[in-house]
Amino acid sequence: MNYFIKEEQIRFRHTDFAGIVFYPRFLEMVNDLVEDWFDEALDRPFSKIHETNGIPTVDLKVQFKNAARIGETLTKKLWVKELKNSSVICGFHFTNQEDKTVLEGEVTLVNVAIAEDRKTIKSEAFNEETKEKISKFII
Repeated sequence: MNYFIKEEQIRFRHTDFAGIVFYPRFLEMVNDLVEDWFDEALDRPFSKIHETNGIPTVDLKVQFKNAARIGETLTKKLWVKELKNSSVICGFHFTNQEDKTVLEGEVTLVNVAIAEDRKTIKSEAFNEETKEKISKFII
């Protein structure tokens, strides 16, 4: 099994008045994990992708299992559940320092080409090199 793994410390900016992570911040953490995966594991940093392409989220399923509190460190794991021609379905799982599940779910991403005038967006197949790199994370 080949997971992409990152750690993230819960900071004040992530929390609400009760000192727990405000749920939209979890969605940002999922997006950060995807962005890091593309940059660090797939050699496709968003800064380059977004010159001519995009990788939007088209479906997102999330289950909030336990609260995460300021000062905790989360271990965030991402893997590939299914790779298609122009899309990829990834699973994700966040745990706290006691190895309790905090968040889990899946995200569907689609590789798209963006027209030069930025008005037309159309799905586009992943190139073979990218498919090969993505396939290393299939579980």
